[in-house]
Amino acid sequence: MNSAPRIAIHYRRLPDSLRIYDQRLVHEEEDVIVTLAQPIEAEVAMQQDGRIILEQGSLALWFTFPHVWHDIGRFHRADGTFTGLYANILTPPVMDGPIWHTTDLFLDVWQTPAGKALLLDEDEFEEAKDRGLMDEATASRAWQEGQDILSAADRGEWPPRCVTEWTLKRALEVLGDA
Repeated sequence: MNSAPRIAIHYRRLPDSLRIYDQRLVHEEEDVIVTLAQPIEAEVAMQQDGRIILEQGSLALWFTFPHVWHDIGRFHRADGTFTGLYANILTPPVMDGPIWHTTDLFLDVWQTPAGKALLLDEDEFEEAKDRGLMDEATASRAWQEGQDILSAADRGEWPPRCVTEWTLKRALEVLGDA
C-alpha cells in the first residue's frame, strides 16, 4: 500500500452533526477528484430494495466535482462486488488543500447496476424543510439537483463518463493495492 495523499472531508449534516471522512486521493483533474474510502466501518449494512449495497469492509470510490451540488460514490461490497451508484445532494465543497467542507442536503439518488435511478430520502428532506434547517433557495436548489440527475439518468447521460471509467480495480492499481 503506497502513501497516497489523504483528504479530510468535513461532512456537515444539519442541524449540528459533523463527520470527518478520511479518504485516499486516487486521481485529480480540474473538474473531478477521485478518492477512495476504505474500508467502510458500518455497524449495520446499508440496503436498497432488500439488497446489501454497503457493509462492514466495503469499499467506496468517490467522485467530487468542484462547484457541483452532488458527489457520486461507486459502492462495492466487502468482496469487491459493484452494487451501484450513490449521489449525495450537497453544497458544493469548499476545498482548502486536503481539507474539504460540505453540507448534506438530505436528498440522495441511487442508481442500480442495471441503470435504474431512484430519488431517496424525500421524507427526510421534507422534514428538514419543515424544521427550517434549509432556506427556501437552498432547498429549491437541492430538489432541482435531484430532479436533474434523474432526468439525465433517464436519458442515459448520467453518471458522467469518469464514473464508469474509474473502476475499483483501476483505483486500487493506481494506489498500488491491486
